[in-house]
Amino acid sequence: MRRHLIVLTLVSSFLASGCGAGEPAAGAGADASTSRTEFWASLQELCGKAFEGRLALGDESDREFAESRLIMHVRSCEQNEIRVPFHVGEDRSRTWVLTRTESGLRLKHDHRERDGSPERVTDYGGETIGTGTAEWQEFPADEYTAGLVPVAATNIWTIEVIPDTVFAYGLRREGTNRRFRVEFDLSRPVAPPPAPWGSEEDPS
Repeated sequence: MRRHLIVLTLVSSFLASGCGAGEPAAGAGADASTSRTEFWASLQELCGKAFEGRLALGDESDREFAESRLIMHVRSCEQNEIRVPFHVGEDRSRTWVLTRTESGLRLKHDHRERDGSPERVTDYGGETIGTGTAEWQEFPADEYTAGLVPVAATNIWTIEVIPDTVFAYGLRREGTNRRFRVEFDLSRPVAPPPAPWGSEEDPS
């Protein structure tokens, strides 16, 4: 009987520590929720504003970003969705779409042709799987992205928001040297750009 009690005590301690099932430690869920809530609030504070940026990290394939004026516009803010068009020179095809879900945050890329129709490669992205911080969240590529663009299966996108300082969008491709990062100066808002392609307000 005493042996049974010892075994039960050890098993109970093991499960309580979270080691058996790979569950997060007590409080981890609350920490993640708080970080994401604060991160979301920082995004909401930018609603309606536009900012100019620069290519901070890239390679030869990113020449367009290095040679063009880069503008991000936090154009639409709903309770659970924020849309951020990213204009590269006269190219208004890109919009970052951030969504609050029951389990965390999701980042998707909405790409449009000039006539507003979806591009062949669009709606790719992923959801947060880690806690992140109030200033920084990561979005590993989801299964849809891996099927749509196999080479992007190991992509991890990052969005960073340091209030009044910088908004940064980044990408790294695990197992490769592929890195990309654009940074926008939040201390100097600029005039909002035209609507992105596909918007109801875009006459073109």
